[in-house]
Amino acid sequence: MSLIKRSSRNPLIKPSDVKPSREDFKVEGVFNCGVCKYNNEYLLLCRVAESVIVENDDEVKVPIVVNKDGSDVIDILSFNKKIDKQYDYSDSRSLWYKDASGGRKIAYLTSLSHIRIARSKDGENFKIDDEPFIKPIASEEEWGIEDPRITFIDGVYYINYTSVTRNGAATSLVSTKDFISYERHGIIFAPENKDVTIFPEKINGKYITLNRPVPCAIGGPDMWLAESPDLIHWGKQKHFYGVCNEESWENGRVGGGAVPFLTEKGWVKIYHAADKKDRYCLGAFLLDKNDPSKILGKTLKPIIEPEADYEKEGFFGNVVFTCGCLYEDGIVKIYYGAADDKVCRADIRIEDIFALMEK
Repeated sequence: MSLIKRSSRNPLIKPSDVKPSREDFKVEGVFNCGVCKYNNEYLLLCRVAESVIVENDDEVKVPIVVNKDGSDVIDILSFNKKIDKQYDYSDSRSLWYKDASGGRKIAYLTSLSHIRIARSKDGENFKIDDEPFIKPIASEEEWGIEDPRITFIDGVYYINYTSVTRNGAATSLVSTKDFISYERHGIIFAPENKDVTIFPEKINGKYITLNRPVPCAIGGPDMWLAESPDLIHWGKQKHFYGVCNEESWENGRVGGGAVPFLTEKGWVKIYHAADKKDRYCLGAFLLDKNDPSKILGKTLKPIIEPEADYEKEGFFGNVVFTCGCLYEDGIVKIYYGAADDKVCRADIRIEDIFALMEK
């Protein structure tokens, strides 16, 4: 019997609920949201991915952010599958450049993501804003901004997200006090580093974060810990957790998931992992209150995995991926992206998470 309780209203937000930011765009997905409580409302910062409407199947249009005459605007690049044969079009999410040796690398993404706010009084019935909250800028986010996490520290909401350009996927930071305006703090982790989650209070006088660098030669996409005096400058990197069992549900990669929250037993960290077939599930760690590099417990099996139709089918199927959860009255409310195109929610009691952990 599953201990996780999916909302009866799932999916809470789907692409048809979202107004495109331009008339020539269509919404491919709304997913991977950070979450917080603000002014007695549940706020989701949703990743909204849009693509350009095309006239025929041979046409591919790519939106990118460029700076023209001092302003950041979206430019549209056009390709034809029959004419521009130097590209591989087999993946609908991206164009791949084929080099002379037979290798290939991503040349462009076919969608552009921004961050938009959804609001709810009860945590299940959401209305999403018509306009973006955070738009990508050309200098740091030419190919879009993805997967926001929200950490509340001393009256300020810090929002970190993946910032994407042709130079790689980095992590950027902004902050807000009112979800109306925000201050940019720039890139805090250089490419390729994503899935960053910042602890909501200092530990031994330092800010702590989990991050996920991606080595290209030695090593794998594992989770690391870093510390900072100011949330901007991060150092003292330490390997935290990586794939160690080839037969496990997490034998492909592991990553940050939701912002940790503190319980009487220590920090609880909901994280995501994927197997070698790119099937994404969620698990949980229990970490020492004063030294989060110490793992006190870990779920051996996923606490939630793709089982519902809306999790198995979508823009990229078999995906359950979280960027945020709320811990209220003994219940962990997990907001997650399903199949890379919908926002869903599932609840689990904290006692049930502890019961699933190997000590």
